[in-house]
Amino acid sequence: MRLLFLFLALPALCWSQTKTITLEDVYKKGTFRTDPVSASFSESKAPSPSINWDRFSDAQGKKIGRPDDIIACEAKANLQLLRTKTEPIYRRSSKSLLYLFNSTDSSLVQIGGDTKSLHPQFSPDGQYISYVQNNNLMLFHIPTATTQAVTTDGKWNFIINGNCDWVYEEEFEFSRAYEWSPKGNYIAYYRFDESGVKEFNMTMYDNAHNSDYRYKYPKAGDDNSVVEIYIYDVNNATKAKAQYETGDIYIPRIKWTTDDRQLVVFWMNRHQNVLKLLSTEATTGKSSTLYEEKNKYFVEINDDWWFLKDGKHFLFSSEMNGYRHLYLYGLDGTIKKQLTKGNAEVTEVNGVDEVNKRIYYTMAWPRPMDRNLFVTDFSGEKTYALTQGEGWNRATFNEDFSKFILYYSNINTPQTVSLQQVMVDKKKAINAVQEKVFGESPKLKATMRDYGFGAASFIRIPNSKGDTLNGWMLKPTGFDSTKKYPVLFCNYGGPGSQQVANRFGAVSNWHQLLAQKGFIVVSVDNTGTGYRGEEFKKKTYLQLGKLEIEDQIDAASFLGQQPWVDKNKIGHWGWSYGGFMSSLAITKGASVFSAAVAVAPVTSWRFYDNIYTERYMRTPKENAAGYDDNSPINHTDKIKGKYLIIHGTADDNVHFQNATQMITALVKSNIDFESAYYPNKNHGIGGMADNTTFHLWSKKTKWILNVLGNENTLR
Repeated sequence: MRLLFLFLALPALCWSQTKTITLEDVYKKGTFRTDPVSASFSESKAPSPSINWDRFSDAQGKKIGRPDDIIACEAKANLQLLRTKTEPIYRRSSKSLLYLFNSTDSSLVQIGGDTKSLHPQFSPDGQYISYVQNNNLMLFHIPTATTQAVTTDGKWNFIINGNCDWVYEEEFEFSRAYEWSPKGNYIAYYRFDESGVKEFNMTMYDNAHNSDYRYKYPKAGDDNSVVEIYIYDVNNATKAKAQYETGDIYIPRIKWTTDDRQLVVFWMNRHQNVLKLLSTEATTGKSSTLYEEKNKYFVEINDDWWFLKDGKHFLFSSEMNGYRHLYLYGLDGTIKKQLTKGNAEVTEVNGVDEVNKRIYYTMAWPRPMDRNLFVTDFSGEKTYALTQGEGWNRATFNEDFSKFILYYSNINTPQTVSLQQVMVDKKKAINAVQEKVFGESPKLKATMRDYGFGAASFIRIPNSKGDTLNGWMLKPTGFDSTKKYPVLFCNYGGPGSQQVANRFGAVSNWHQLLAQKGFIVVSVDNTGTGYRGEEFKKKTYLQLGKLEIEDQIDAASFLGQQPWVDKNKIGHWGWSYGGFMSSLAITKGASVFSAAVAVAPVTSWRFYDNIYTERYMRTPKENAAGYDDNSPINHTDKIKGKYLIIHGTADDNVHFQNATQMITALVKSNIDFESAYYPNKNHGIGGMADNTTFHLWSKKTKWILNVLGNENTLR
């Protein structure tokens, strides 16, 4: 404890300040924009031929303009798919007008007419363009310029083909719900029957009488869409239905093996603690179990699955032994190898070199907040570190894995981008040798010096349960240990998340602005956050919010004992799950937190979607106390300090309902509060053209300065 106190009491490090950070610098002027870097594997890259898009017109003679997106056809280099007039839908989905461009004769063909479509793709053989329009999966045959409908029963809020329903898109993190087979003979797709899913409606304040937006959103305990997987035979125009146990289940992924006739359907029960991979025949839909994993809490779903080109093995990551590691299994079940081990977690697979039988991956090592690059062979017996030390390394490899572009930064230093060569010596040992540096962010570093950016330090704080929590601290400019400063906790805290990271940007420009104003800014990763093993992350199972806020309270109490902290001026702010935490801080944490800002907060998990919520809490019927005991709505009578709640009225993710129900509880408890709402804004509450982003951050900043400021802060 004494060593920890001495570490915390170290003076703040910062550059001499000549300029003052303003909100305009952060949110309008782009003063701290990162240096542009041109990094590639080739020494000289011929510039792409310039195309005058203004000479192309649509069917009505209107200029199409510069495309929003250009999709190349790998099978035929002369073909490109253009997306124009793109509109966002939800977090991962958007719709556009589509055009097929042929660079050989500069011809332009509109695909799908004047109706906007989603998820356009070329087939692997370059014969077709697939897309989703009006909830139906469509195919455009390029040689004959004809369109065929794979499905015809699509209908808004009833049937979806080839695209996800809202909750799958948000929580299973994909939107395009179809996959081409490797050779392009088949296309597997999802069919969602969401007719039994309850609707949620949002008022859009867009005309004299407003409008009503309704969509299917299953809240905790509600019924889900009925999901079916079909495999369409492109050549014969026939389809087979994938066979699996139906009922209250999820299909979080489908993936093809290298065999054009073998689809893998990922099956999961509603509790999400059983995952099965079902090997499914393309022609008949018959299936058999390829892999099964069970967990006493829940199984994490991700895209870390590779079906190798040899047709015999697959690679994947799993927490089955307490930490996320890599495994190599045989498709016939005869081989089961754990390739990586230890108490440091694999965070990303950067590439699989099947020729040399090596896997390149990133680990949270040597500390949970660091990232380093490693390589391991398929036997798991030879492992080499390609980067070392504390900091954050991110890598992109070339096709043959002979080189990679390395992006390195740490919490106080902008990124350096370099080209690294993978070297294999005579004893087959592997290391990386730097070939060249593309950029070291000189302009940003100079700007940081001019504005006197402070240096954040990592801290470790004990909680009352015997764990030690990781955090970072940014002290005020010109820190004086004889003075008392207010503290602002910046927290997200949700399952598997991480804010205490040794990368540039973890401490934001806004944090630096607050430090210049005289605030101590702190972030602490509580119990339930990621990269410290399964048990630390899953301790919060069935009781979201309980241990998390107890950790934040412990950290605030600890800091409040330090002689340079104004214990009566400790605040907490967060967004989304972080807003849930801030609302708990001002209620259950009323003894230590004197102010809180909650932006777009969940205020009761009864109001949130079922896939996310039930993964950690099961259903409200099964776990009523878990839902209610830690809902800030049920603790408003404890509030002693100041509370600001902010929400967008068109938040499709965390509904505005959460704010209204919290305010209802505040009124009932006769608690004074402040609120702000942003009409027609979604969960991100953003917008540069209409000034929303600047307005929100200005309001929040001024409120914090006014409520938490003391004699040692600037207003």
